Amino acid sequence: MSETTFRGRRAVSVENEALRVTVLVEGGHVAEILDKGTGVNPLWLPPWPSIEPSTYSAAGHPEYGNDSESKLLSGIMGHNLCLDLFGAPTEEEAAAGMTVHGEASVVPYAVSAAGNELTAAATFPVARLRFERKLRLDGRRVLFSETVENLAPVDHPIAWTQHVTLGPPFVERGATQFRAPVARSYSLGEAREVAAQNLHTFPDAASSGGFTTHLMDPLRENAFFLAYSPGSHLLVGYTWKRADFPWLGVWEENHSRMHAPWNGNAITWGMEFSASPLPESRRAMISRNGMFGAQGYRWIPARSRVSLEYSAFVTAAHSLPENPDALPSGLTAA
Repeated sequence: MSETTFRGRRAVSVENEALRVTVLVEGGHVAEILDKGTGVNPLWLPPWPSIEPSTYSAAGHPEYGNDSESKLLSGIMGHNLCLDLFGAPTEEEAAAGMTVHGEASVVPYAVSAAGNELTAAATFPVARLRFERKLRLDGRRVLFSETVENLAPVDHPIAWTQHVTLGPPFVERGATQFRAPVARSYSLGEAREVAAQNLHTFPDAASSGGFTTHLMDPLRENAFFLAYSPGSHLLVGYTWKRADFPWLGVWEENHSRMHAPWNGNAITWGMEFSASPLPESRRAMISRNGMFGAQGYRWIPARSRVSLEYSAFVTAAHSLPENPDALPSGLTAA
């Protein structure tokens, strides 16, 4: 399929009888996994106008704020890749032009599609990494494969996070639920371990839930999260190898951030499965070295490639399965 536009952005789409998936050229974001039956895209679309990150400037676009996150926020949508940084840069890195979550979120990608398959590839010049993502539609599943190549002659420690963010109309205040098989949980705001959160409902009252990280059950080979929206009667899930992404970070924004560009208008629910437990600078990530005895980042050896696979699905449902192992037939991890 040829290049198209999505909310004013350059994009490429693939579709089958059940789903349409759209990927933005700049930033490489998966902007929609549209369920054709309901017309609902469960992924988050910001309430502010979106622009190509290459056109952003601090002086010309004060409506996106004025810090290291502003360029990212000018163009972010849906499922965002964080590589090789997950979180904010250091003060020195920000002064040198590094953005929150790193280059992967803002550089241009070469995006092409044929049949039910789409490929997005980019080179990150600062990190000296080459990245390629392929996705293929398989009924109600989206099968992802990713490869990161280290172009440098030295081993490279990286964060690697699938920053999946859900939004309205799929996310409904006081109604939408998520479930995941987690072993231990940690609250960033409280800076302490909290009770393991296997089941949670998006809050009704205006609030920001901050950020909690969850160690996926180490007794399972496959990890996943499920999210259910009673209004649209849709069940959404991502499945992955726990060894690839041992952590699930969860954050919620419910009309509480008043600074630009949020302006108290956003509802978002981030489900961020990751090689790292917390969004933080690379310096802090390496110093932390993990949590609960689990590793907190990955190594990409010199002049080498690392590949992994995961999948997503969107399907009709009347409730969130009480047994998280009882996934709809054919929708388990590939």
